[in-house]
Amino acid sequence: MNWLKNAWYVAGFAHELDEGRVVARRLLDVPVVMLRHSDGRIGALEDLCPHRLMPLSFGTRVGDELQCGYHGMRFGVTGACTLAPGQAHIPPQACVRSFPLVQRHGLLWIWMGEAARADAALIPDLRWNEHPDWTPSRGYHHIEADFRLSVDNLMDLGHESWVHLRTIGNGEEECIPSYPVKCSVKGEGLLHAHREMPDIEPPPFFAMVLDHHGRINRWQTAVYLAPSLCMTDFGVYPRGGSPDDAYRSHVLHLLTPETTKSTHYFWSVARNRRLHDAGLTEAIAKAIAQTFDEDMVVLGIQQKQIDRHGGTLPRVAMKVDEAPIRARRMLEALLEREREDPEFVYRPQAMIEDSTPELGMA
Repeated sequence: MNWLKNAWYVAGFAHELDEGRVVARRLLDVPVVMLRHSDGRIGALEDLCPHRLMPLSFGTRVGDELQCGYHGMRFGVTGACTLAPGQAHIPPQACVRSFPLVQRHGLLWIWMGEAARADAALIPDLRWNEHPDWTPSRGYHHIEADFRLSVDNLMDLGHESWVHLRTIGNGEEECIPSYPVKCSVKGEGLLHAHREMPDIEPPPFFAMVLDHHGRINRWQTAVYLAPSLCMTDFGVYPRGGSPDDAYRSHVLHLLTPETTKSTHYFWSVARNRRLHDAGLTEAIAKAIAQTFDEDMVVLGIQQKQIDRHGGTLPRVAMKVDEAPIRARRMLEALLEREREDPEFVYRPQAMIEDSTPELGMA
């Protein structure tokens, strides 16, 4: 598998467990069921009754416990069996595997590896999803492709002019690959790919968020943080303006493998302007959903082509592939360390600073 086990992954949005809801998902090819106890504790259990292997999500929630839908065994938020109908003695092996689950930054973080190594201090800082200085528009896509294809796609923004012309892409006369990209390794498992586009026509999405239809300056930095988080940090401002006054957004791409050929894609588009404009929040969510719908089609086709023809991508490397190739090499290096060193635990760094980057077009 191309997954780090001893690492935190996004399992969902925190609000999904509100009002007693139970959420079942396959994560790193393991079926998991999540719930919140009435005292506030949250838990993630393997979605598998130890009796006859029925998914616990097939049953019902009874108070703070999950009741198997086959023979009525009940399990608490820790995975301990509390009731075995028809007998007083509960077999000691009648328990369900649990996984560390932590709520932070409005997200649910799960640790699928060795539970004893789960250190909450290693949860990546994604404060922009739940911070008073930023307003998020959130959503979810289910991608029928290897998560690494999504990382490739997010680190290579050169496709925008062809896949996303209706939303975030410029036409071919100002296509993104025409503007040089600078790739910088910021540390173990952290990569930045920065591009500046001065004096361009605003794509539809940027004209909307700026409420401006004249020419603009635009920067964007594609960020990869191993094993499976990406960010598109962008800033746009009218030509002649100051980058310090830019409309800036951190687009959080929170990728969690479901299987080797499918991915949970949680996303949050956090902005620093017009924070209380509910109409804009909704409009951004709609536009970004359309954008990722377009990506989803492309990624699904690529996965089918890989299944049919074999091998890996790209078959022919181009300049736009520099960041995706580097990101894959970073992940491979971490996987190799985890395979070779049983004591190794990856320590993710901060993805980006909120200060205005040093710009050549400023």
